[in-house]
Amino acid sequence: MDVQKKYSQQRITDIRFWTPSLLSIKTERPAALQFIAGQFVPLGLPKEDGSLIWRAYSFVSGPTDDHLEFYSIIAPDGEFSPQLATLKVGDMLLVEHNAYGFLTLERFTGGQDLWMMATGTGLAPFISILRDPIVWSRFQHIFIVHSARHAQDLTYADLLTHFQHDKIDPVHLGKLHYIPTLTREEAPGMLHGRITTLLSNGVLERTAKTTLNHENSRIMVCGNPEMVKDTRKLLTKAGYTVSRTATPGPLVLENQWKPIATA
Repeated sequence: MDVQKKYSQQRITDIRFWTPSLLSIKTERPAALQFIAGQFVPLGLPKEDGSLIWRAYSFVSGPTDDHLEFYSIIAPDGEFSPQLATLKVGDMLLVEHNAYGFLTLERFTGGQDLWMMATGTGLAPFISILRDPIVWSRFQHIFIVHSARHAQDLTYADLLTHFQHDKIDPVHLGKLHYIPTLTREEAPGMLHGRITTLLSNGVLERTAKTTLNHENSRIMVCGNPEMVKDTRKLLTKAGYTVSRTATPGPLVLENQWKPIATA
């Protein structure tokens, strides 16, 4: 394959540091790149020796947006994110033209309530899904649960509390229920505890004023591998099967730390 057709340089148009270790970055969008909300794409940066380093990032932007948006934690000892954090508006970022991943609504059949449960930057693909008009017409209720250590880490809280998008009919916006939870501190109006704990003790359902059930609930989980593993164990024990291509089920999971499928 021609390398120039596999990826391209895209200009950075905006950078926002939510905290010293969390940032969002927007770039121009290559015309060749198409994706489904919930997927991810490899981003590349040059190393000192001239070689390229790639990391997979979920889209925060919607599939019809004319720009791309990504959300990153800055790992102090990492090879990619510290360099990403030094970039400025106008700098270039390599973006592959192929998207990957199965954390998408296409994995589900039926269902009335959509639950999206995330830790940290695992929130990214769920915002992309919210920016796709399809989810709003498909589900009657949408619950997005975001778990973070501290209140300052609940990025995108304003967007999720007052969600709007130029392609989403405002009549649907009341379907969204944002449920933030903290694990290292307590704050007014927020739950305290890990997602698995809040599922086990029923607090999450009581807060949402509804119940999870196999027939109507469709559940998406994204976050650090330990959280995904524990949530999967809890939900499968309760009878929620993981959705497969040949055998659709009510549960879809993805680790926040994704494998690279690129050059």
